[in-house]
Amino acid sequence: MTETAALQIAALLAAVLAGVCVWLAILLRRDRRRERELAELTQYLMRLQDQSELPQLSRCREGQTGILQSELYKLMIQMKEQSSGAVREKEYLADMLSDISHQIKTPLAAVTIMTDLLKTPGLPEEKRMEFTQRIDDSVTRITWLIRNLLTLSQLDANRLKLKREQVMARALLDTVLQPFELLLELKELQLCVECAQTIELTCDRHWSGEALSNIVKNCIEHTPPGGQIMISVSQNNFSTNICIRDNGEGIDREQLSHIFERFYKGSNQSAESVGIGLAIAEKIITLQNGTVTVQSEVGKGTEFLVKLYR
Repeated sequence: MTETAALQIAALLAAVLAGVCVWLAILLRRDRRRERELAELTQYLMRLQDQSELPQLSRCREGQTGILQSELYKLMIQMKEQSSGAVREKEYLADMLSDISHQIKTPLAAVTIMTDLLKTPGLPEEKRMEFTQRIDDSVTRITWLIRNLLTLSQLDANRLKLKREQVMARALLDTVLQPFELLLELKELQLCVECAQTIELTCDRHWSGEALSNIVKNCIEHTPPGGQIMISVSQNNFSTNICIRDNGEGIDREQLSHIFERFYKGSNQSAESVGIGLAIAEKIITLQNGTVTVQSEVGKGTEFLVKLYR
């Protein structure tokens, strides 16, 4: 082997050795960087156990570690949202149980008192009948409260299944108004209904009737004897509009924005009012791609406008 060839081989070996050293240095650097990144992720997971708030991750990197970092952060956010949702559900359940307990307390106490009075020896027959009627009224009220509170809870949880069926508007109104005929007569209220026989809408017949009944009931309760309840139905290319008006006492401007809130009772509400009828009506209408708005002026009356979009 010549000296020149030996030098070339030595130079080649030196170049290969240098390349191997550089490659090993690069691998060592990458391993150290990955160790550092994994250490940061480990520290992040440890911080999650000690903090109620979700701490921010440092900058996202490229490559598999960056993907892992991004997916880990999204997973932590999802777990945080699920945890918050579980807390909200527990709070809602506690509030609902508290509401049910509070609303049932009064009629249940009346039942207890009347039952004790019925045990009185020598109680006159007329008093016995009076107490029995009061017990019946209280039980009826408790049944109504439970039914409406359960309906409200189903609406809040989006578990109420509503049908989509073709309904004649006039037939729906006749069904809604029939239970109020005696009350309208007793209060000497004039009822005026304007609805063409041909107007048809798509809705859940039962629950839409429930919603409209609650609105009509509210208008009747706040209209003095001799007043008027007016219902008109119109239709255009976009919606079917049901307007329910009264010329009663009206609602204060400050209270107007709260009347669809659950258990809200305005200053002019009766002592027996619970404050869930309009809340139920608003939720039923909203679930059917509709809206309900209200306008009122104290001393002149209130107008509810229900729009069911086509």
